[in-house]
Amino acid sequence: MKIVLLTTDTTHHTYYAGKLSEQFPLQAIIIETRRLTPPFETFHPFESLRDEYEQKVLLGTSNSKLENLARTLTFDSVNDEGCLKAIISLAPQILIVFGTGRLLPSIISLPTLACLNLHGGNPEQYRGLDTHLWAIYHRDFQNLVTTLHKVDEGVDTGDIVFETRLTLTKTSKLHELRAINTEVCVKMSLLALSALSSNGFLPCRKQIGRGRYYSSMPSVLKEDCLRKFDHHVARL
Repeated sequence: MKIVLLTTDTTHHTYYAGKLSEQFPLQAIIIETRRLTPPFETFHPFESLRDEYEQKVLLGTSNSKLENLARTLTFDSVNDEGCLKAIISLAPQILIVFGTGRLLPSIISLPTLACLNLHGGNPEQYRGLDTHLWAIYHRDFQNLVTTLHKVDEGVDTGDIVFETRLTLTKTSKLHELRAINTEVCVKMSLLALSALSSNGFLPCRKQIGRGRYYSSMPSVLKEDCLRKFDHHVARL
């Protein structure tokens, strides 16, 4: 199958791409470099711990880079005209989106089998950015899930293929959550690719509700999330 991954150059995305390519070689990886800059502070120290943890646990001593896994193409936005032309030339059967901005309809329609997105949350409750953190902020721990859904013209509104709840323990830390999520993303994606490889078809269901859209979480609320997360896992 001709699979193209649209993502960003981060440790957890590199790990994800590597795990996919072990079973399903990627035709190309398209890297989006644009970063949203909210008009308020969003950094929290747990994110430095998160980055260090992911480098150690996901990649270890490996010097793996996205460019070592497949042909890479870099654009400011996945919706740039140059990116559109590149995807057309690749003629993918499957597009997988993990961590980029919203796709234009002209890109969504290009793959012949499926255009899929990995969303860190339950889109029927939480759409947009930092959705795991927003679920924690609302003490809605049952919605610490990850979703693989088809891409449509909305934001996280496409038909759901898989939805998996994240597994936490008494010793889980907030800085470990993204790595836990990434492992789930790998498993769901491999299941979907196996189904498409075997049947050329992917069962899915319509979303029964449209979740609230959330933007980036401010730093001060992340501190609140840290306390709520620690309190929750201590009671598991």
